[in-house]
Amino acid sequence: MVIYVNAAAQRDGNGSKEMPFKHINAAAQIAKAGDEVLVAPGIYREYVDPKYGGQEDARIVYRSEKPLEAVITGAEEVKSWEKYQDNVWVCRIKNGVFGNYNPYTTFVGGDWYFAPVIRHTGAVYLNDRQLYEAETLEECIKGEVYAPSWEPEYSVYKWYTCQDGDETVIYANFQEKNPNEEKVEINVRRNCFMPSKTGVGYLTFSGFYVSKAATTWAPPAAYQDGMVGPHWSKGWIIEDCEISNSKCCGISLGKYYDPDNDHYFTNKHVKSPTQMERDAVCRGQYHGWLKEKVGSHIVRRCHIHHCEQAGIVGRMGCVFSIIEDNHIHNINNMQQLGGAEIAGIKFHAAIDVIFRRNHIHHSTMGIWCDWQAQGTRITQNLLHDNYAPDGTPMAAGCMMSQDVFIEVGHGPTLIDNNVMLSKAAVRIATQGVACVHNLILGSFTAVGGGTDMVVKGINQPRYTPYHIPHRTEVAGFMTILHGDNRIYNNIFIQNWPVKEVEVKEDMGFQMADNQVVGTAVFDEYPTYEEWIGWFEMDKPADMMKLQDYHFSHLPVWVEGNAYFNGARACKKEDAKLVDEKNKVFVELVEEDGKYSLKTNVYEFLGGFSCEIINSDILGYAFEPEERFENPDGSAITFDQDYLGEHRGVSCIPGPFASVEASKKKLL
Repeated sequence: MVIYVNAAAQRDGNGSKEMPFKHINAAAQIAKAGDEVLVAPGIYREYVDPKYGGQEDARIVYRSEKPLEAVITGAEEVKSWEKYQDNVWVCRIKNGVFGNYNPYTTFVGGDWYFAPVIRHTGAVYLNDRQLYEAETLEECIKGEVYAPSWEPEYSVYKWYTCQDGDETVIYANFQEKNPNEEKVEINVRRNCFMPSKTGVGYLTFSGFYVSKAATTWAPPAAYQDGMVGPHWSKGWIIEDCEISNSKCCGISLGKYYDPDNDHYFTNKHVKSPTQMERDAVCRGQYHGWLKEKVGSHIVRRCHIHHCEQAGIVGRMGCVFSIIEDNHIHNINNMQQLGGAEIAGIKFHAAIDVIFRRNHIHHSTMGIWCDWQAQGTRITQNLLHDNYAPDGTPMAAGCMMSQDVFIEVGHGPTLIDNNVMLSKAAVRIATQGVACVHNLILGSFTAVGGGTDMVVKGINQPRYTPYHIPHRTEVAGFMTILHGDNRIYNNIFIQNWPVKEVEVKEDMGFQMADNQVVGTAVFDEYPTYEEWIGWFEMDKPADMMKLQDYHFSHLPVWVEGNAYFNGARACKKEDAKLVDEKNKVFVELVEEDGKYSLKTNVYEFLGGFSCEIINSDILGYAFEPEERFENPDGSAITFDQDYLGEHRGVSCIPGPFASVEASKKKLL
C-alpha cells in the first residue's frame, strides 16, 4: 500500500492519494511491512516516530517524492523579534511550545564531555547557519570573534538565553541584519525521524532533507540520539538524504537507553567512565546485542554537514553496517562543544563495519573507531583538511585532529586504498591495524601510547573487549600491548615541515604527537621472527620465564612502501623506496564539485614495484585470532585500487593501480 503525505493539502486526510495526510507522523502510525510512505515537497515541522517495523523481505519505505524537497526540521521560525540594544534583538517564547523537552533549559554534557562551558541543546539559526551561544548577555551584545572557531568571521553572530517565568527569552546579535526580514529559526524538537522505542527494524528513509534539531551529547555509555536513527533496531537503509545543523549528531546508529548505565559517571561519580563502557558492552548482550537483532544498517549517498558533535555516531548498534558514498564535512567547526565523541563518523564497536568511498573533510576528525574495531574496513575514502586552519587556537576540551583514529581495539582493522591528505593520517592508540596501499601525507600518532591512564603515579591500563569473529558475543578482555600492525605498499610524503613538538595531555599523561611521516615510529617494535623467538617454541612452556613477553609489544610487518620529502622508513623494512633528492608535491584540485589529484610523485617511483597483498599475507590479529578478511569470512586480495581498477601480477605502492588511474577524478 502507498500512503500519501502532502503538507500543502487543503486539510488533513486519510493517507490516500486523493486525501493525503498533512503530517508524516500520521503515516508513520499506520505504515506496516511492505508499505511505502510517499511524501510530497514541503516543510514538515514535526517529530516522526515510526510505530511499526518492516520485515527483511517487506520493508517499510519512507520516500521523498522529489529528492531533498521534503524537509523534516526540528526548528520553528520566529518573526517576533524586537530591537533590544545595538545589533541585539530579543524574542519571548512561551514554554508550552517545547512540551516536556525545552532545549533552552537542557544542556549538552555528560560522560566524556570535556568543554568547560556547558551549552544548551537549543540553537538559533540565521539563514540556515547556527549562531554561537554566549555565556552572558554582555558577551552577546559585544559580538566579538571566538578565536577557536574554524570560521572566526562568522563567530560574531551570537545568542543568549534565560528563563522568565513560563517564557524562554532569547537574545541574538544578528550584526546588521533585521531578523524579521531574514530566515530565523530556533530549535524546538529533539529529533526528526527516530523511533521512540527499540526494535523498529527494516525501514528505508530515502531522499529527505533533515535539519536543525536539539539533539543531546551522545557518549558510549548513554542513550545516543541523532536527528535520524534506528534506535537499536536492525536493517535500516538511510539513503540520498541531506542532513545538517544538528546541535550534536546528524545520524545515530547507536545505543539504547539503559537507566542503570546512562551517564553513570556524570550522575554518580563513583565508577570511572571507562568502566562504564565495559559495563555497557556486557549489559548490551542482556539487552539483545546480537547479530540477529541489531545493526546491519546501510547509510549511503548522504550529504551530512554542519553538525557539532558527529555526522554519524554509533555505539554497538552500528555493527555489521555499511557506510558508503557519503559526503561529510564541517563537523565541529564552531568548536563550542568539546569531548571524546567528536568526528565526521564516531563509532564504538564497529564490528564488521565497512566504510567505503566516503568523502570527509574540514572536520575535527575524519573517522574515529573507538573500542572493538574488529573486522572493520576503511577503504577507498578521500579524507583531507581535517585539521584547524593555521593560527587557530584549540578550544578547551576539544580533541586532536587526524583523518583516522583507531583507539584501544584489538583488530583486525583494515585501512586500505585511501587518499589521506591531512596533517595527521592515523592515530594508532591501538593494535591489530593493517595499512595497505594508501597515499599518506600526514603522520602516524600515538604509536605505543594514548591508551593508559596514570593515577597517583600508578599506570592504570585500559582493557577492552574482543569478540567471537564476526559476532557480537564477547570472547575476552585485554589491555593494549601495541603493535600487531601491518604496513604494506603505501606512499608516504612529508607534506608539512616538522616543527618543535607541542606537548599535550593525553589520557591523563603528557604526550607529544609525532609529526614525522612514515614508519620509523615502529623502529623499536620486533619483527615476527624476533617476537616468536622469545617464546622458545621448541621447549616446554615456562610461565614465569615467558610472562615478560606476554606483556611486551607485539610484532610489526613493514614492506613495500615508498618515502618522499624526508618521510622516514622503519629501519627493519627491507623492500622499500626512499627518495632523498627529489621534491614531491600533492595538490587536491576541486572543480565544479569534482576532485582530482595534481602530483609528480609517480615520476619518481621509477621501476619500483611491490607484492600483491592478500588475507593470507596479512594473517590474523593477535588477540581475537581473527584473520584480516571480509565479513563473510572470505579472503581479500588487494587487486583493486581506490577507483576499483585492477592490479596485475605486481603493483606500485599507493592507492592507484597505475599512473593513468592517479590522474582520474577521485569523486
